[in-house]
Amino acid sequence: MFKRRMMAGLLALAVAVPALAETRIGVVDLRQALFSSDDAKVFSEQLQKDFSGDEAKVREVQEQARKLKERLETDGAMMNESERNKLAAEFQEKVKEFNFLKQRLDSTVASRKQSFLENARPEVDKAVKELLEENNLDLILPSEAVVYAKPDMDLTGQLLEKLNR
Repeated sequence: MFKRRMMAGLLALAVAVPALAETRIGVVDLRQALFSSDDAKVFSEQLQKDFSGDEAKVREVQEQARKLKERLETDGAMMNESERNKLAAEFQEKVKEFNFLKQRLDSTVASRKQSFLENARPEVDKAVKELLEENNLDLILPSEAVVYAKPDMDLTGQLLEKLNR
């Protein structure tokens, strides 16, 4: 009986010893590194070029709606009911148009950003693996999952360098 307990204790100790070894951990802010990269800057400039016309249209419709609302607020009391209703209907239509255009633009931009992220993922994974090996780490965590880390554990700058080469 004593021998079995002793063996169980030794076995537990043997399993626990590797857990006592120091685990080397690094931290990276993937979003910051990726969106600060040269590829992301080029992507952002292209996105701006591609959607500048759509953004201008959204701003134009928003301004038209603002003017209609302002006119309704300032002149509405002096208008007869049918004029006021007509102006209110125009305003509502502009608001609907603005919401539609804005939602469509936001959705398209979000889709393009998601596509960029998916295309960049293999390169990011490769760079993270290189960081893991170069710094002799056991684990790299995203900064969003970490409450506190020493500054020397933050490898975001190194990751950015790898993404930019």
